[in-house]
Amino acid sequence: MADWTKARWRKSRYSGSNGGNCVEVADNLPGLVAVRDSKDPAGPVLTFTPTAWRAFIRAAQPTR
Repeated sequence: MADWTKARWRKSRYSGSNGGNCVEVADNLPGLVAVRDSKDPAGPVLTFTPTAWRAFIRAAQPTR
């Protein structure tokens, strides 16, 4: 199991009144972007390379 003590977790500024159904992202780790469920901070963490994370964010953007 990885040590996530140096991770700085943050929620999207768009999170708020949805009852806590949020994910948190830590992008301060070298060569790694980590994602976890905000309701289960001790639970599993998904990891992405920064390139894969950027591709995911681009794909998740709504089309205009």
